[in-house]
Amino acid sequence: MGFEENIVKLPDGTNKTCQDKTISVHAFSDLTHVSPVVFLYLLKECYAHGTCKATVKFRALQQQVYNVLRNSPQSGVATFVLQCLYVLPIFELHSEGFSHLILSALVRFQKATTTSADPLNAKRLAARLVIYIVGGSVDHTERITTKIIEIFDVRLTDVEEVVSELKAQNDCRFNTAKASIEQYIFGLIESQSYMIAVTLLEHFSIRQSGHSFLFKMIENKEFSAAEKWATFMGRPVLSILVQEYADRNMLKNAYVTIKKNNLQEDFPDIYHKYKESILKKLAEKGCWDVAEARAKGDRQLLQYLVFLAMEAGYSEKVDELCECYSLEGFLKAKGPEAAILRSQFLSLNDLAVEDVIWVDEFESLHNVTFQIEGCKVVGLDCEWKPNFVKGSQPNKVSIMQIASDKMVFIFDLIKLYKKVPDALDNCLTRILQSPRILKLGYNFQCDLKQLAHSYGDLECFKHCERLLDVQNVFKEAQGGLSGLVEKILGVGLNKTRRNSNWEQRPLSKNQLEYAALDAVVLIHIFRRVDNHSQSADVSDGHETVEWKSHIVSYVDNSQRSPKKNQKMKKQLKA
Repeated sequence: MGFEENIVKLPDGTNKTCQDKTISVHAFSDLTHVSPVVFLYLLKECYAHGTCKATVKFRALQQQVYNVLRNSPQSGVATFVLQCLYVLPIFELHSEGFSHLILSALVRFQKATTTSADPLNAKRLAARLVIYIVGGSVDHTERITTKIIEIFDVRLTDVEEVVSELKAQNDCRFNTAKASIEQYIFGLIESQSYMIAVTLLEHFSIRQSGHSFLFKMIENKEFSAAEKWATFMGRPVLSILVQEYADRNMLKNAYVTIKKNNLQEDFPDIYHKYKESILKKLAEKGCWDVAEARAKGDRQLLQYLVFLAMEAGYSEKVDELCECYSLEGFLKAKGPEAAILRSQFLSLNDLAVEDVIWVDEFESLHNVTFQIEGCKVVGLDCEWKPNFVKGSQPNKVSIMQIASDKMVFIFDLIKLYKKVPDALDNCLTRILQSPRILKLGYNFQCDLKQLAHSYGDLECFKHCERLLDVQNVFKEAQGGLSGLVEKILGVGLNKTRRNSNWEQRPLSKNQLEYAALDAVVLIHIFRRVDNHSQSADVSDGHETVEWKSHIVSYVDNSQRSPKKNQKMKKQLKA
């Protein structure tokens, strides 16, 4: 033996240098002079003296075994590996690991080699090994046994030949090949090794009768094994499996099984019920466009989506879907039920908001900036078009809302940045970086990061002064901003338009109201809390909230160095 440095590729793509005691190239240049026992002993010594972690060591040894197998043992590569498997149980603790190691090296060798000199001999030897394992003469785990059967493609006919040979030698320990294999598989079922049992049943084409086996697997949550077995057994058992899934409200499992096995005609209700559940989840998240796309023009699903929009009070979506897909007849057929089921949500009228001003020109930009500068407290919020492509970058922030008590100003950031970027930068700097104006936000630091990412060359989004994040004041509030509004003001917000297209122009009336509410409602929460905090009477159920300690005097959102940030904070303190 000698020491050798092995370069091993790790799962993260990096290389690892591993110094292991390697199998001597000289000793294995001719495997006809090395017995399986000696080979395994040397392998054990290499493993024992290796300095790497187990996974890296395994890969290094696997490479070494692969190289050794290329030295063409006289009996043949596959036969040599099987001879090793016969004696491996005497190595006890190393048996299973080394079995995996040499089998994986063999599979790799077989993929790299188009021909093999010992397939028939190896198959007979593998069948004999299997029957010895089944009979308890050789001790290998169920996983190793399954690998041997699959790699060497051992069939019942091969096992039957071995049993006949054993009987001819007066070895009467075995009945028929099928009975021996079945007994072994039933033992696996009893020990709840369901996937291995199913794999062997399928490989040997043994059709286990009765439905109790299927129910056992489902009860033990072995769904992959249950599906594999049902697919092997055919359509009747697949139908039972689908119905079991449906009865247990496992709609996704039922849907996948139906789709994979083309059972839509047998279970149309379950198929549609799952699709409806997906639409409902998307609608609850406000992902209406995605839900519409997932409906794929299916009229029944589109009608269900209309009903969801009606429940949510999303009237313009109801109109849009009915017009686009000619569903007006569906609404008429529903009669009284077609009345839009509007939940009681907060509106701008409830908050006595006088006006919502759209700002997208130079002149209006300057005018509203002067108005906002006269406010002591403003509410802030932003909206951008959602991006539903996994892993893709978020879209640019589309609008920014700044609210006073009675007015809400909605800045069209996309247009203003394109037409008058310098004026936009100057005006928003005067607002966001003013130490005189208290800015209220709900998780607004996240919005600031998105603003800086969208408009990185503007200074106005680099930092913000005097910010009160309302979310931090009420950490226990459930349901986001809408839940907080319901807790403080008694009525929640309609969030159905949260994920709508904020880049469309003009925005719809409902979009404008949604955007305006998200900003102005922060003012009303602040006023309500401030009034109760200053009042000694809290008998109406509103606890005293100390919000002043949550005001952040300076929020940095730039890429300045820590030292420069510290210097800036000291200057602000002074």
